[in-house]
This record gives sequence, C-alpha cells and structure tokens, in this order.
Amino acid sequence: MKTKLVVVGAAGRMGRRIVALAVESGQFDIAGAVERQGHPDVGKDAGILAGAGAIDIKLTDTFPTGSEVAIDFSLAEAADETLDYCLENKLALVSGTTGLSSSQREKFTAASKTIPIIYGTNMSVGMNVLFNLVGKVATMLGDEYDIEITEQHHRFKKDAPSGSALTLAENICEATGRDIETTLTHGRSGESLRQKGTIGMHAVRAGDIIGDHSVIFGTLGETVTVNHTANSRDTFVRGALRAAKWLVGKEPGLYSMGDVLGI
Repeated sequence: MKTKLVVVGAAGRMGRRIVALAVESGQFDIAGAVERQGHPDVGKDAGILAGAGAIDIKLTDTFPTGSEVAIDFSLAEAADETLDYCLENKLALVSGTTGLSSSQREKFTAASKTIPIIYGTNMSVGMNVLFNLVGKVATMLGDEYDIEITEQHHRFKKDAPSGSALTLAENICEATGRDIETTLTHGRSGESLRQKGTIGMHAVRAGDIIGDHSVIFGTLGETVTVNHTANSRDTFVRGALRAAKWLVGKEPGLYSMGDVLGI
C-alpha cells in the first residue's frame, strides 16, 4: 500500500524534487502539496510544477486531511505551522528545515511525545555516515590535532553556518567533552592566533554549490581530512523519502537518520 504524503514547501527547489521522486518511486500517493500564502504557483498542478506530469493535486496554501506523513524542507519561520498541523492530525513528520531556533527545537522535542518525528540537518545517507564518524576520528586523533570545519553552499542559502556543519561540530564536542558554545570560532580576521581546543567554523556562499562539508584535523607533520560532497539535491530527497517510509507506524519519539540507517 502506498504511503500518503504531504509535501510542505512543494514549490521550492527541494519540494519539487520530493514530489518528482516520490511519484517516480511508486511508493507514495501525494495527498497534499503546500506552500505559503500568496505564492504565485498556488493553484497549479504540483506534479507539473515538479516535472513529473499531472498528478491532480494542486499546490495550496492550506494543509490537507487524510495523510500519514509530512516532509518539510521549507523555511524555519514555517516550521511551527507544519508541526501544529502534524500534531492536530497525528501525522508523522520528517523535517529537514535548518536554522531552527532553540525554542523551536524544544517544541519539536515536546511534540515527539505525541507523534513520531525525524529532524535532520542533512538527510543524505553519506552525510549521516560522516556525522557518525567525526566524533570517533576526533577521539582517536586526540587533543594535539586542531579541528577546522568548512561548509560550502549556494548563494541563496539564508542560514550560516549550515545546520550540517553545526551537527558535525556538536558530534565532535559530545565525543571529546567540549562545550560547543565556547569552542566554536566563526571565521578569522586580522591577528588571530589559533587557540588550542577550539573548532574553526567557516561558511562559503557561492553560485549554485549544492553542499560540501569538510572536517580538517591537523597537527605538526600531517593533516587528516574527511569530506562529503553532494552532487545533486536528489541525494537529500531520497534520504527523506526513505525516512518517511520508515517513520510511518512508529511509536511517538524523536528519531534521527541514524535510526533510519541503523548506525
């Protein structure tokens, strides 16, 4: 039986690919395609917008009924409305929206006592392997290795550093017993001698870069770099669809892509 899916932010770059690949997979029925009020594409067929052909589901600015799971890759300011809709209708939620505030994260945690939720800053399978590895690498290499994180994205990305870069830093800090609030150094200018134990964080915004994350571990005599490069947004979409199929029917809770992948 096909999973009934609502796509939030369905006219955006990610939303269109979610619609297209969900249709292509044959595993989902698109039950709704939602956008903000006043969006110029409201009223158009969501499948045609996505390049998947007509699916007889129009883009709307209201949420539908009769669904099982929502995937939301829209903006942070829309996250509360999506979460409220899922709570009211007891839908599972897969959220890849970055730039959430601490209060929004707390709201997600509270909501997970009622519905199953996956919140991930990056839905790529490969990136989630990197999330799993960086803390182990930092622990094995030890305190003598300086750590720098660089992330590169397209010119239109609003939040910096990326959610994925912050997740990398969080996982390193958790593994090595550091306080992330006092550990991160965001960029450098002028005379800025590196402080031992800090993690440098650097954000690049240029052109149409989809996503590139590197963690550099350097000491006197050698450098170890672990890297993930996304060559297509489809890698995030396929991960999100995999997560949505996995999440339907699960008990309430706050899950991760690591749970989906068994890592």
